[in-house]
Amino acid sequence: KDHVTASREGTDEIGLAVMATTFALCAVFVPVAFMGGIIGKFFYPFGITVVVAVLVSLFVSFTLDPMLSSVWHDPPAARLARVPGVGALLRATDRALDAMHTLYERLIHWVFERPHRNRLIVLGVGLLSFVGAIALAPLVGSEFVPQTDQGYTQLALRLPVGSSLDRTDAKVRQVEEIVLAMPEVKALSTFVGGPGQRNQASLNIALKDKRDRQRSQKQIEDAVREQIAKIPGIDVSVGFERPVYVAILGSDPEGLARVATEFAEKVKKIPGIVDVELSVKPGLPAYAVRLKPDAVRELGLTAPQLASSLRAYVNGDTATYWTTPDGNQVDVVLRLNQAQRERIDQLRGLPVAFAKDGTPISLESVATIESVFNPEVIRRQNLQRREAVFAGVKDRSTGDVGNDVQKLIKETTLPPGYSFDVGGQMQQQAEAFNGLLAAMALAVIFIYIVLASQFGSFLQPIAIMASLPLALIGVMLALLLWRSTLNVFSMIGLVMLMGLVTKNAILLVDFANQARRAGASVADALLQAGLVRMRPIVMTTGAMVFGMLPMALAFNDGGEIQAPMGRAIIGGVITSTILTLLVVPVLYSYLVREKKPRPSAQASGGGTIPRTMPADRD
Repeated sequence: KDHVTASREGTDEIGLAVMATTFALCAVFVPVAFMGGIIGKFFYPFGITVVVAVLVSLFVSFTLDPMLSSVWHDPPAARLARVPGVGALLRATDRALDAMHTLYERLIHWVFERPHRNRLIVLGVGLLSFVGAIALAPLVGSEFVPQTDQGYTQLALRLPVGSSLDRTDAKVRQVEEIVLAMPEVKALSTFVGGPGQRNQASLNIALKDKRDRQRSQKQIEDAVREQIAKIPGIDVSVGFERPVYVAILGSDPEGLARVATEFAEKVKKIPGIVDVELSVKPGLPAYAVRLKPDAVRELGLTAPQLASSLRAYVNGDTATYWTTPDGNQVDVVLRLNQAQRERIDQLRGLPVAFAKDGTPISLESVATIESVFNPEVIRRQNLQRREAVFAGVKDRSTGDVGNDVQKLIKETTLPPGYSFDVGGQMQQQAEAFNGLLAAMALAVIFIYIVLASQFGSFLQPIAIMASLPLALIGVMLALLLWRSTLNVFSMIGLVMLMGLVTKNAILLVDFANQARRAGASVADALLQAGLVRMRPIVMTTGAMVFGMLPMALAFNDGGEIQAPMGRAIIGGVITSTILTLLVVPVLYSYLVREKKPRPSAQASGGGTIPRTMPADRD
């Protein structure tokens, strides 16, 4: 046919399939765009962008594409064949497609030779693929977001409370030697101490480019953790992520510290847990001066007065000012000599008040001195005291470790007045997955409504939507082979697959309907649909696979965070394409009825009156 006629008839032939595919994609991404919570804010622009893009592509496919096809003639095959490598590629592609057509034709004939048995075998294979995908999910694991190689990490060190700045610095120098001995380290900056934190330090480690080192950031962090464990007296946490966070709330500080410490010991026994840190600290050593009741009653001495006297002895008070010859004013601080305020025993005999007759009254006469530990900080949440357990994850997915932590929480019986509060990445992952699952459930409902309205049938959309679970086995296998996890980005890839994989089934079912309206049987219509639609199905599948390949390979720094989305889409479209070409036709053959001619009715005068066959309805 000439180009104009071919463009017009081709657009008419594919119009329903194009609209159904476009509206199915919109039905998938509209719920994603309006998800709640933080994850909804994150994916709102993503969903809106996809919806607008596919609507624009629908307009283009009905206007610009047919117009260009009507005026843009195909290039001569001989001219392309003369391009080096192109001719051989074209011939190899044609041979591959011919082999696929031959194999597919044999499979369809085999399916309908013994329809009851062979069709059940095909459905069984499809069901086994879905069950296998569910079985592989625990092996894949889950987490909130993928771990990325940023080429930059951090160490947080903590020595026992009361350690001097010099001792902290000496320990940090040992750590620096270990870190700088690693060939992947490019630069190192260290901060020792801080306001009220002489026993803490942090090391910022810059790594070489990914292409210039053999080990990943995660492997380097594990090696650093293993080496530093040999240095006694140091608690270390490696990296920025502490995905495990469990808070314990209560009113009694001592009981809360005891409960939190016991729970932290149980958490340490969970496989994959590292860098366990407890917010309960010994506190800073100090001395509490407590007034005796009789001193308050007989002398009228108050705590502020006593504190003022002791402050003058130890810290000193400004007695006067001295003006230097150049005009500067200097404070003259009066306090005890260093040798007289080195020990607590020296303070006990100091006069802090005077009797009415002027007799000095010593500190030990009116107060007691006790050794105490003051907390560094008091944490409160929901009007209660709070202590927390933090931990990192190694050699296991965050989701699997989080499930074990949740199981431990359920098995732990807290005393009355205490409660758990789970936060961090475990809480964020649960909220994100629940939101995505809700969006996927809405997407399935919307897809069914769209397809039912487009095809005018309540049954045919079931055959089309059977392609959705067929993609799961490919998703799980791809994530398993690439050592990725089920996370927010791979779940988004799964959502995208819900709109992409239905495209193949829509093409098959739409063409089968056209062939049946032309008078073909169900088996012949399905065979024609598969053979005619195989080439565009393979083309679009290949386009999606190669289009997602750069994202899946994640060559650039930080590319690991989006790589699971590309990997999930690649695996899903491949297995869905293979299984859809067989499972969808089988389901279609069960859900539609074969056309049967109706006998003509006898007229009252003995003649026959032909009846018009109504449109076949499913």
